[in-house]
Amino acid sequence: MKSKLIAVVTNTVLIAVVTAVSLVGFFGGKASAVSNKSSNLFYGAENGAGVSLMFNVYEHTDNVLAILDILDEYEAKSTFFIGGSWADDNVDCVREIYKRGHEIASHGYFHKDHSMMSLEANAEEIRPSVKLLNMICGTEVKLFAPPSGAFCEATLNACESMDLRVIMWSRDTIDWRDKDVGMIYNRATKNLKKGEFVLMHPTDCTVTALPEILSYIRNDGLTAVTVSCNLGE
Repeated sequence: MKSKLIAVVTNTVLIAVVTAVSLVGFFGGKASAVSNKSSNLFYGAENGAGVSLMFNVYEHTDNVLAILDILDEYEAKSTFFIGGSWADDNVDCVREIYKRGHEIASHGYFHKDHSMMSLEANAEEIRPSVKLLNMICGTEVKLFAPPSGAFCEATLNACESMDLRVIMWSRDTIDWRDKDVGMIYNRATKNLKKGEFVLMHPTDCTVTALPEILSYIRNDGLTAVTVSCNLGE
């Protein structure tokens, strides 16, 4: 009887351990804390050369082309964080972005929540987008912006293994949700200073607000530069 009891207890403990390990693997170990002191995580450029307008792109190809024309008009440069699934369907547009002197960067492949992913899953989502963008433009992508700003320690470690800098933002225009052009303009420009990363998307309202935003940048003695330029590269 005693031996049977010991066996039951032992089996119960083993099942609990296996279940715990399986859950950690399934949920990607998200419980680990994220340190803002990571050497490859940036919310801005401390000694920036200018202001970086960052466009996260998964849709609205026509608006992307309109944004390129506006940037040309103001002699401004920007960084486009591009989703791999969009790039695969819009190769010519991606090449046009790069041809006009803007920086190409990764925004993952399928717009997933990277904060819920393991090291391996993060790498499997990011690496194909980087390879695709490199192939399309014949360049070397060095930056990654996590969709929705969601990341964890595994994301940072995966990017570090691929020599990618993880880019966040110092201000968000919330243009993906807010249709008020005036509010988008205010969020992008109020107390704007060198080294800032301004998050934007190719929405209709952003296309409308962008000329005024670039006029403010120019009139305030600032320059619109790529993220890598702001980071001194």
